[in-house]
Amino acid sequence: MNGRDLVRSVKAVASLGAAQGVRTVRAAWRRRRADATGLPARGAERARVPGPVQDATPGPGGGVVRFSRSELRILVAVNGAVFWGWDGAEPEPSYALAGRCPEPDPRAVLEPDKDGGWRVVAERVTVAVSRYGAVEVRTPGGVALRRDLPPRWWEPVGGGPARWMQRSEVGADARFFGLGGRSSGPRLPDGTYRLWNSDPGRAFVPGEDPLYITMPVQLVVSDGGTHLAFHDSSWDGTVTLREGEEGAGSGHDRAGTSELRMDGGPLRCWVMVGTPARVLLAWASLTGAPALPPAWALGHHHARWGFGSEQEVRRIVAGYLEHGLPLDAVHLDIDHLDAHQVFTVDQDRFPKLPVLAEELRRDGIRLVSIVGPAVKALPGKAVYDDGAAGEAFVRDASGKVVEGVAWPGEAVFPDFTHARVREWWGGLYEERLAQGFSGFWHDMNEPTSFTAFGESTLPRSARHSLEGRGGDHREAHNVYALCMARAGFEGLRKLAPEERPFLFSRSGWAGMQRFGGTWSGDVATGWPGLRASLALVMGLGLCGVPYSGPDVGGFDGNPSPELYLRWFQLGAYLPLFRTHAGLRAGRREPWEFGGEVLEHARAALVERRRLLPYFMTLAHLARRTGAPYVRPLWWAAPEERALRDCDDAFLLGDSLLVAPVLDPGADRRAVQLPWGRWYDTATGRAYEGPGQVLVDAPLGRIPVFARAGAVLPVRGEDGGLELEVWAPARGRTGGGLVVPDGGDGWDGWDEPEIERYTARWTGSRVVVEREGEDGGGAPPYPVRVRGGG
Repeated sequence: MNGRDLVRSVKAVASLGAAQGVRTVRAAWRRRRADATGLPARGAERARVPGPVQDATPGPGGGVVRFSRSELRILVAVNGAVFWGWDGAEPEPSYALAGRCPEPDPRAVLEPDKDGGWRVVAERVTVAVSRYGAVEVRTPGGVALRRDLPPRWWEPVGGGPARWMQRSEVGADARFFGLGGRSSGPRLPDGTYRLWNSDPGRAFVPGEDPLYITMPVQLVVSDGGTHLAFHDSSWDGTVTLREGEEGAGSGHDRAGTSELRMDGGPLRCWVMVGTPARVLLAWASLTGAPALPPAWALGHHHARWGFGSEQEVRRIVAGYLEHGLPLDAVHLDIDHLDAHQVFTVDQDRFPKLPVLAEELRRDGIRLVSIVGPAVKALPGKAVYDDGAAGEAFVRDASGKVVEGVAWPGEAVFPDFTHARVREWWGGLYEERLAQGFSGFWHDMNEPTSFTAFGESTLPRSARHSLEGRGGDHREAHNVYALCMARAGFEGLRKLAPEERPFLFSRSGWAGMQRFGGTWSGDVATGWPGLRASLALVMGLGLCGVPYSGPDVGGFDGNPSPELYLRWFQLGAYLPLFRTHAGLRAGRREPWEFGGEVLEHARAALVERRRLLPYFMTLAHLARRTGAPYVRPLWWAAPEERALRDCDDAFLLGDSLLVAPVLDPGADRRAVQLPWGRWYDTATGRAYEGPGQVLVDAPLGRIPVFARAGAVLPVRGEDGGLELEVWAPARGRTGGGLVVPDGGDGWDGWDEPEIERYTARWTGSRVVVEREGEDGGGAPPYPVRVRGGG
């Protein structure tokens, strides 16, 4: 344990109180003993590389290339995604994949390549394999996007999982994004990033690593094209990134590099190439369509650790109503539970919770409940007794149930990698639904088990089902929260089949979007935390998780009125718009920051409500295409280098550009505009891109631009849907998509139709038409044209 870990441990123990602190000391020693006896000792190891190529056998979508000490299986799928696996690794079983492996592309051909190598040629990609096992991915035009050098394994002499290393090279101009939720992004700076979902144990600041969601998913953008690489192993590991340099040394480029080191698991990789939109579409087709949130979940949520009674909740809601502030959901933290025990209610402080939920629902406000995986280890409690009888809890190598420490005290943890346990856990949400809850907030599911020293999680030797294959926590840790989210989502689908489940999770892994979204976790209050909030949302979106947002105002501390307002204004344009804070933090209600902040916060809330049809359209498009709501400025033009390096603004869908204020005291800011004409939505002034402009950013608003020609669905003054059209430039046309859905229900797979609209100049006016099989027609909604010619 290094000095930093020691300081963290001392602070954690002190913050938990004397009794809980003693439990964490015992838990730490138990974990250490369990791993000492339950994990195989790592002794001497043998290093291995593939060796020279021997032969190859064609197969569907590619084939198998054999080397003297390994073999490589290559498959190009019909969606254009490329898979390769070493040592016989197959695409399945995989927690990331949404279902069966996609069908192989029958047109992909394995054929000899130069210098004794082989290549697989397909319509969208060529994969070249050198005679010693380097794998190069090329565009159809022959541009090399990624070159994976021959891998290296370190195998224990006495048997057991092999460590491995894969070094990759990308273009000198390439930029790295992704790796899950990283606070230092969205463009990832040079450095080493750990692949182990972790609770930092305190509010985090930019640069803290790792955090709650880590994924071996890289999105790489270069002049030659965009590609996504996913190494499908859930084991602990690290990724070391180094950007390249053009003209380094004696006039030659230095390639960018990525070095992945894993403690075990299969060495298998998926790569998708194309435009960012095509890459995310292929990724969604592989790992699953994002869950569609109910309409209310796209509104404003208010949460706090510290709503200690029904009276307090009513007071907060009354404040929103009194001040004319839209509110769609209230979240209850662990203080509403009976002694912090999951699936319970403190009857003294919340004696009539279903009545409260019904009252709020009549005002259009839903209740959302926190749910953690830890179950208090106390016989006589229903959840514990039921789980124990069904052998639902994680056990150690000797077969004894593993005990850790969480908010309820001594606790046990369900093994969500077992289908039977997931089904049991999913059924427990019936109690939450009966209490009137409409949504669920998964917390502490890295999983976190408090310890006085060392890692705050379960022993690495703890045994898991892993769908009947068997294994330990080294493999199960990173997918634990993913499997918990699956349990909750599938349980809710059975318990309330007429409603869309609303679930978001602090931790997760590749494919978690199938079951809901996430949030930033405990981001530190401060201007750096505000900046990290945007980095996390953009980075997660590029990993296929489109629905996320931060704790507005930060989790800890007391934000200044200015910081709170700027955070609030940013949150109003992010998918999950939620204020939240910890038990000891200052208040987060808008009226607590003075009349000026209240007025400006109201304006942000009113604008968010006006844009709800647009957010709902983006949610449907994310489900169908994998495109995130929040996109980097280079989304439509990754070849624009100036846009690649811009991390302080974003696109909201195709139509809006949002430039939040991320620095104190700023009333103006520079904004990098992509190509085309952009209108300042507050002033109507038009700007031409590409280029940088300096615009006003008074305390009352942040700069927001609309793309010329955009057709946006918005909420009209009468509450109905209307089309807001920003005039296209003269001689050009525009358009937009609308998915008219304001409901919360589940319609099976009969999803609403996507309506397509065009906007063009006809003489002195802008005409908007709905596209159809029979030609254009008048829109069925009111139309309001803004901007000039």
